[in-house]
Amino acid sequence: MAAFLAAVRLARLGGNHPVLNPTLLAILIVVGLIKAAGISYATYLRGAGFVAFLLGPAVVLLAVPLYRHTQLIRASGPLILVALAVGVPAGLLSGVGIAWCLGASPRTLLSLAPKSVTTGIAVGISEAIGGVPALTAVLVILSGVVGAVLGPWTARLLRLRDDRVTGLAIGISSNGIGMARALQISEVAGAFASLGLSLNGIVTALLVPVLLHLLVRT
Repeated sequence: MAAFLAAVRLARLGGNHPVLNPTLLAILIVVGLIKAAGISYATYLRGAGFVAFLLGPAVVLLAVPLYRHTQLIRASGPLILVALAVGVPAGLLSGVGIAWCLGASPRTLLSLAPKSVTTGIAVGISEAIGGVPALTAVLVILSGVVGAVLGPWTARLLRLRDDRVTGLAIGISSNGIGMARALQISEVAGAFASLGLSLNGIVTALLVPVLLHLLVRT
């Protein structure tokens, strides 16, 4: 937690540049300290287990920006449906498809499938379908950091002026880390990123086991 607070401070000193993502900086700080102290990951995890537990309650906080923009969200139903119809399959198929072409093992493919949803949900999905939860957690973090760094830049490159679209794209593809970055763009972008993250988590949790069952049967 101290590492994250230090990372937030560093990011602010750097003008909140996308590359200075607080989560990425905090990870690098913690890894460096663990390595320097010669502490095994298993020992660290036993001591930091309560932080992982807080992932569940933290998801509930996503309701706050949603509540503040209820009217706008209701008026954006078609946009949200299109974003989910395009974004969820793209998130599932891109990572798994690329890994499959590169010869990844079946267990790695299963671990990759839920990479675009928030960690608390992704780890549960990975456990249920036979993936490696620890690997899934790492992939979720990497996906979030990449989306948080490249998402706003991509939006500018595509000349997107609608914060709803930017927020949905970042939220669906980049989980909670991306949502935190979307909140820095605007409260509307943060609200729609929160919505995209939540709906993506629900749809992915329902869709991945069904697709896996169909593939096994065929």
